[in-house]
Amino acid sequence: MHYLNLGERVVDRLSSSFTVKKNDIGRCAKLSKGGKTFYTESYRVEGAGHLCVMKMSAMLGLMKMETVVLAPIERDLPLFNMDWVGVLGNETFIVELYDDQLSPCPQEIMDRLNEIKEKDEDLADYSSKEAHWFDDILYPASYHKTGKRLSYRFSDTAERYYNEFISRLEAAPVCDMTAKEEKVRSFAETLYKEGGPAVDQVKKLFGEKIAGELIVEHMYGISIK
Repeated sequence: MHYLNLGERVVDRLSSSFTVKKNDIGRCAKLSKGGKTFYTESYRVEGAGHLCVMKMSAMLGLMKMETVVLAPIERDLPLFNMDWVGVLGNETFIVELYDDQLSPCPQEIMDRLNEIKEKDEDLADYSSKEAHWFDDILYPASYHKTGKRLSYRFSDTAERYYNEFISRLEAAPVCDMTAKEEKVRSFAETLYKEGGPAVDQVKKLFGEKIAGELIVEHMYGISIK
């Protein structure tokens, strides 16, 4: 099973409108333990915010995962997160948008993202069947689908989502960066504190300190206090 290469595609798309600079994240660029290897890249998107791209391989390559986090800090749009997981032909694709804004997100944007979501109504929904601390700030335009051998379909949907989101990012006015950064900080630190399957796994494999650097600093672009 091949990666969808979501991160590379998002970097290319952002680079058409913004200056995208890769950060040196030292030891966190590649972390390997317990048969799992994480490859992480972090970028400064000048005039917009922070981008993180992560790939994970496990089970001798039979399980693969990709994560893309785009955290607008200079423009007042939602946190944008994409996750793809492939295991032996079974695939799950998730796009989540979180309300960490200073002002409500224009309904026009949510309507357009909902149109993208509705194109895949025929696919099976993915649900973890558990309550999450972020449920109250998760926009309904978020996407959770699963099925067998859906790489082409998920790849197309991902492109529709990130193209729409980045086009809105290009048009959004500059906001109060300090205030927006605090919103992103609150999300990142709560995610690290409250945990979840992925966060807990990183903590268990690599320890609290590295997990904090990876999740708070490199994934969301927030310096650890």
